[in-house]
Amino acid sequence: MSKRSSFSSKRSRPSYFMSIVGVALVLFLLGILGLIVIHADKLSKYFKENIEIQVILRNSTSDKAAMALRDSIAASPYAKSAEYVTKDMAAQQFKKEFGEDFISLLQYNPLYASVNLKAKAAYVNPDSLNKIESELTQNSIVREVYYQRALVDKLSQNVKKFGAIILAISIILCLVVIVLIDNTIRLAMFSNRFLIKTMQMVGATRGFISKPFDTRSIINGFISAMLAILAIVLVMVYAMKQLPEIRMVEDYTLTVLLFIGMIIMGICISLLSTHRSVTKYLKKKLDDLY
Repeated sequence: MSKRSSFSSKRSRPSYFMSIVGVALVLFLLGILGLIVIHADKLSKYFKENIEIQVILRNSTSDKAAMALRDSIAASPYAKSAEYVTKDMAAQQFKKEFGEDFISLLQYNPLYASVNLKAKAAYVNPDSLNKIESELTQNSIVREVYYQRALVDKLSQNVKKFGAIILAISIILCLVVIVLIDNTIRLAMFSNRFLIKTMQMVGATRGFISKPFDTRSIINGFISAMLAILAIVLVMVYAMKQLPEIRMVEDYTLTVLLFIGMIIMGICISLLSTHRSVTKYLKKKLDDLY
């Protein structure tokens, strides 16, 4: 008799394992997409802010005038950094990059001094760079402004396309995540419908019946989110070992905010789905549960 009652009590206990694992897997997929969005934005910003804009100066420009122009550019709202490169420095950089000492061959230095500008990411687009170029070329000591226009155009187009694709995928995946988590929890609560109804039949109030399930759903949502976060952290560690360059675009603040969002989402959806399922079974008649 005791064995039968023990077996019966075990069967009546809610089974949350598959629910926790299912929710964790769905949150993991959502978290991976969130990381892609974060790092794609940082990677785009990194590439944009490393495009060099050369403000080439006339040969008659004095060092004092060149330094004044550099300071003026550095103080402008679009500048991330500005560096004055003399003719000799330009020759040394050319020799270092190409391994050729053209000065000894030509007997003079044909290169120009320049102010090398790196603009902020928000300004690295064709329209903004054209305005910057027009502004700089009005200065009498500026010979020309050079940057890789084709690269800027291609980068801007790709960023727009990628942003639209990611936005569409994010909306679809968020809807799928909500539906999957809701269905997973409702399936888990289905096995407890008779327990819920039995408690109601012996006089328990809705609040009394819902409270332990709601409390457990909050715990389960938190556990699921932590499992998903742990899996994502492991993926990040592995990715950094394979590609150390990822560290350059890593944004720990946004990543932590993403993890917090995953925890809140896991708890809220788990709680709402559980409470809704309990309420549904409480409203049903006993015969409708079979």
